[in-house]
Amino acid sequence: MSRVLALIGCAAGGLEGLRLGLAEPLVAEGWRVAITLTPTAGTWLAADGEAARLERLTGLPVRSASRLPGQPRPHPDPDVCAVVPATAGTVAKLALGISDNQATTVANEMIGREDVPVLVLPRVNRSHVRHPAWGGHVRALRSAGVRLLLGDDEGAVSSAGAVSPAGAVSPAGAVSPERAVSPAGAVSAPRAEPGLPWAAVLDAVRSA
Repeated sequence: MSRVLALIGCAAGGLEGLRLGLAEPLVAEGWRVAITLTPTAGTWLAADGEAARLERLTGLPVRSASRLPGQPRPHPDPDVCAVVPATAGTVAKLALGISDNQATTVANEMIGREDVPVLVLPRVNRSHVRHPAWGGHVRALRSAGVRLLLGDDEGAVSSAGAVSPAGAVSPAGAVSPERAVSPAGAVSAPRAEPGLPWAAVLDAVRSA
């Protein structure tokens, strides 16, 4: 029987690599990949046609909104859940149990289940890591059994990272901010930048 990954993506650098870096390799191995995006991430991937490509690849709808009452569940029950990439805001919401969109609702439900391993790869900058609340969020998630793929500084990751035996992702340099903001203050699609440590994420999903 195929294993099912609940893949949750946030509006952060590296989101554009979900298909090539994670979904395609897993589908080729026989996994079913059910993708849920935060609202902004959904807007980004719909705008360039990537959401449609993911749906064709997985055979499942890419969700960014809740279903209507009475509608059937569009995704199968997962065996593993991965939040990749996770913004600082999403990490905070998961640590506090805040379910204010479909993506955080799914992730928080999986954190509360004892039978579904949850992996989180934060894509944050060093200012987020230095925030006094960050350490508490990390501890809260770890205490709930969540496997956080973190850098040596407990947060920032780079595309050159690799998972150590302890499960940490070792960064080789600074990462860019979560998202690009235009001079007028409007959120735009992420700038072109190196991808996430996909090989490490794949290994973590396979071994979960």
